[in-house]
Amino acid sequence: MNAHLQPTGSAYFIQKETAAVENHTLSVLVSNEPGVLARVIGLFSGRGYNIESLTVSETEHEAHLSRITIVTRGTPLVLEQIKAQLERIVPVHRVLDLTVRARELGQERPIEREVALIKVAGSGDARAETLRLADAFQAKVVDATVEHFIFEITGKSSKIDQFVAIIKPLGLIEICRTGIAAMNRGSQGM
Repeated sequence: MNAHLQPTGSAYFIQKETAAVENHTLSVLVSNEPGVLARVIGLFSGRGYNIESLTVSETEHEAHLSRITIVTRGTPLVLEQIKAQLERIVPVHRVLDLTVRARELGQERPIEREVALIKVAGSGDARAETLRLADAFQAKVVDATVEHFIFEITGKSSKIDQFVAIIKPLGLIEICRTGIAAMNRGSQGM
């Protein structure tokens, strides 16, 4: 065995990872009780993993279960470690990597949607252009005055990013995004 590959007894003996970093969407079924979300997020922050998107909601009221959807980045090895560590948290019932499951089903990605509320200044010629662009992106007007609009837009994150980029020069004021909700295609549940 080469000397540079021999374990040293140190926790810092780590072989260089050569696999590509990719985004994965994880679905975590947890007990709906105080502190569970903090423990899940603590796992990520404590190990230096970043959360790109996070959504949480109670999904089964009678069973007191909530679903946490997390989008994170990492190599396949790191993503497996994250999944294994999440499964060890006591109030976690199930962890499913929706990205891996989609690939097993022969699909590129799971179904992912996000909702955003976008406030845009709207007066003069820019007002008509703003409404035209909103219509092209199927954004609904949920509030309007003579000075501004608030649009609701639903779709893939890339669609929302594109709408924001196009609307920005017309007077973007504020954005509020929900984060990604995701589910795999097919008749099988989580």
